[in-house]
Amino acid sequence: MYKHILMPTDGSALSKRAVAEAIKFAQSSGARITALHVTLPYPLQGAHAAEVAAIEALQPGNYSVRSEEFAKSVLDEVGAAAAAAGLTFAAVHVSSRSVWQAIIETAKDRKCDLIFMASHGWRGLEGLLLGSETHKVLTHSNIPVLVYR
Repeated sequence: MYKHILMPTDGSALSKRAVAEAIKFAQSSGARITALHVTLPYPLQGAHAAEVAAIEALQPGNYSVRSEEFAKSVLDEVGAAAAAAGLTFAAVHVSSRSVWQAIIETAKDRKCDLIFMASHGWRGLEGLLLGSETHKVLTHSNIPVLVYR
């Protein structure tokens, strides 16, 4: 069966439910797990960065620190759940402009044989127009993807 499962997580409620199910799945298959949190790079560039320079919370250094803190809290939560389940666990935090590509690259780099992730939760026209990281992973990954809904 599967030996190494990648679990991308953004800390949302749906993602937390997917992590819980992924942990159960890993237990049943005897797999180890790697949790991944992807942070988008600092979003404000050029003139926009100058406009918000006086707003402390939006300064690049603060964005970076808050992103790291949030990623650590999300990954620590997954780590605690994995430890409680007796699973071998690793945590990865990357910064990328393309979440879906970071997921696939991490799965390849870590030699994962399954990506277990939450669905996007959007339906209808909104999902079609906005797209979905899950959909992009499904259509571009050579590694099997299990989608939790």
